[in-house]
Amino acid sequence: KPPTLDRILQRLEANLNHYDTSVPSLFCDEHVVSSQVEPGSRDRNTYTDSVFRLKRIAKPGHTTTLEESRAIKSVNGKPATSQNISGPTMLSGAFEGALDVVSLNQTSCMKYSLQRIDRNRPAQPYIVRFATVRTPPNPADCLLQEKSNGRVFIDPASMQITHLELTTPHHVIIHGSSYRSPIIGKRVIAVDYAPVQLGGETFWMPSTIAMRNTGDPGTFHMIVWSFRATYRNYHKLEVTSHIVPGSQSPAP
Repeated sequence: KPPTLDRILQRLEANLNHYDTSVPSLFCDEHVVSSQVEPGSRDRNTYTDSVFRLKRIAKPGHTTTLEESRAIKSVNGKPATSQNISGPTMLSGAFEGALDVVSLNQTSCMKYSLQRIDRNRPAQPYIVRFATVRTPPNPADCLLQEKSNGRVFIDPASMQITHLELTTPHHVIIHGSSYRSPIIGKRVIAVDYAPVQLGGETFWMPSTIAMRNTGDPGTFHMIVWSFRATYRNYHKLEVTSHIVPGSQSPAP
């Protein structure tokens, strides 16, 4: 019997709780291809290779948070001279909170619907569509603060999210200032997840993340910023040590 939407949300919530409480600090290889397209000019692509880190940080009250960071190694094949990636094309939070988009704790902020399940295709992924609620009761508790919609694909065997799509029609791409108006446009994000072994456990981590920002031509001449990041070679971030016998101790 195909599961109901409530049952799917319960399983996703259990997976999310396991991820939040058990995923260890980790690092992996990150390769980012970012581009900027403007009318009448050539495409400008930048290739960045980094070591991406997700670190579990202990907080007061026996709580922890997950913090993302990266150490940029090279840009366009040359050693990096800065740890900043220019342009409004980077995305943070995909490892920390992307899976929260479809969860029980967001039911007051989101409207969920389950796409019809074909009983004759048991291996077909379950698809849950979502859209932000116009006037949520507690806006501060909502993960998405802008009007957005999208869908997730769920593997029926593991009940893990394998793909997420998120569209924000009117996203603030670049905030305004005293001398420049903000650039508003459409943002589309897609995340693919794959199983990764870390510390003897399996966690579903991002394998690719893609984002495309399209500036609204009504407020600014058309510019498209985009990036595609791939992640591989996941490793648990840990330190090992061993005691060296006195006879093998290095000379002072």
